Amino acid sequence: MATEVKVPTLGESVTEATIGELLKKVGDSVAVDEPIASLETDKVAVEAPSPVAGVIKEFRVAVGDTVEVDAVIAVIEEGAAAAKPAPAEAPKAAAPDAGVEKAAPAQAKEATGGDASQTLSPAVRRAVLEHGVDPSTIKGTGRDGRLTKEDVIAAAQAKKTGGEAPASSTPAPASAAGERREERVKMTRMRQTIAKRLKGAQENAALLTTFNDVDMSAVMEARARYKDMFAKKHDIRLGFMGFFAKAACLALKDVPSVNAYIEGDEIVYHDYVDISVAVSAPNGLVVPVIRDAQDKGFAQIEKDIADFGKRAKDGTLTMDDMKGGTFTISNGGVFGSLMSTPIINPPQSAVLGLHRIDDRPVVVDGEIVIRPMMYIALSYDHRLIDGREAVTALKIIKEAIEDPTRMLIDL
Repeated sequence: MATEVKVPTLGESVTEATIGELLKKVGDSVAVDEPIASLETDKVAVEAPSPVAGVIKEFRVAVGDTVEVDAVIAVIEEGAAAAKPAPAEAPKAAAPDAGVEKAAPAQAKEATGGDASQTLSPAVRRAVLEHGVDPSTIKGTGRDGRLTKEDVIAAAQAKKTGGEAPASSTPAPASAAGERREERVKMTRMRQTIAKRLKGAQENAALLTTFNDVDMSAVMEARARYKDMFAKKHDIRLGFMGFFAKAACLALKDVPSVNAYIEGDEIVYHDYVDISVAVSAPNGLVVPVIRDAQDKGFAQIEKDIADFGKRAKDGTLTMDDMKGGTFTISNGGVFGSLMSTPIINPPQSAVLGLHRIDDRPVVVDGEIVIRPMMYIALSYDHRLIDGREAVTALKIIKEAIEDPTRMLIDL
């Protein structure tokens, strides 16, 4: 019996996606719930699973096609078995590939987008992590030389047997000396949406940014003193984001307009704080949401952030993870940024930008001392938030970070 595999429901208000990769070929066997295609939506990459066990009879889409929800991706012959391939000659024994062995510890970095030369699909990233291979040493056989899941599996099998991973029989043409080349790559659906939303924020909101600097001494001392106890009790590392999230909750409580947004001719206020945390994913920036941050402790906030970071790299964040959000925190400091003017995440009205920590000379009680300082920035929609409110909110965050006791006694 033939069964159609259709595009699954992609989330609220998302009606179409782009075929990012076909994970199987016609004639391949599939198990129930085994993914057969990777789909790129406006916000996340999702996979289309097989509803039955059987053999793929045909694909009705190709990589790069735009498909709507419930569109037919493939047809599977239920209960059928794939034809057994003809026996191949045993590979000749060869010395293990020292280059692959040496590069193996780097597979986690490569699998999470560390290699800027290629973007790996969720299925390929999982295969890389599962088999412990270095994707930079594998020749891709997919479209435009991209790696496929089969490439990774073949490389892993070759590694076990001491052989070499199969590579394309046609070598890449060498560039002539001094030749200047350019390459055109179509933007992913996610990147197109990011561009549209950020440009829309600039066009529709009256954006303004206010700055301050923060002495990180107290937070760094607290982390140094309690990090081991914290990790032992909560099984999570104590980071800086927990401090800033709790400090932001204090500021948003005292200055509610920073936690509000404009809808038509109305202002929507919130008695809760849902913090969107900007996370770098292989296909672009995503903003999963820490819900009810005002009620969560440091440990739960840190666990939420760690989970978001891991799933962003694995490509397993869902639409629900990024739905909503009343305020955003973006930490450019992890990439070395000294100062920036972040753009708000519509329909939100404000975003807090964090930056790198540098030892700088400052004046304390009339004396010049060296302190670990961070510039912080609050970009806001001036249509809703006045300058006085923005400066007040940022000052509350600064004071809470410089004196973390304020977060305990709600000052």
